[in-house]
Amino acid sequence: MKLNHLNLCVKDLAEAQHFFEHFLGFQTKAQRSDVSRVMDDGEGFLLVLSSMGEEPPKYPNGFHVGFYVETSEKVDEMYEQLKAAKVSVGNHPRVIRGGYTFYFHALDDIMFEVTSSQ
Repeated sequence: MKLNHLNLCVKDLAEAQHFFEHFLGFQTKAQRSDVSRVMDDGEGFLLVLSSMGEEPPKYPNGFHVGFYVETSEKVDEMYEQLKAAKVSVGNHPRVIRGGYTFYFHALDDIMFEVTSSQ
């Protein structure tokens, strides 16, 4: 079995679309007015962004979206790029559970993780 897609509910579709394209390398493949965007990571995974209206969605504590990159240098690059864009990146990347990792919050406080295998 292969994971095909994830539907992530967001308050602002345009902001989320820009965020995933600009910082995480996704490309928009389809959009349905102000309701949804279908985005491709280039490696076979689809991300569907759905608008939930005026109220930001409430995800449970610990919920996060994790990304794996090839090298620790790429983790550092992403950290610095997000920090320069004034994204709330929190702690500097560090070794956590055998990976070189950092967490950050964006898009109305959704938690994201970026990691490499050191």
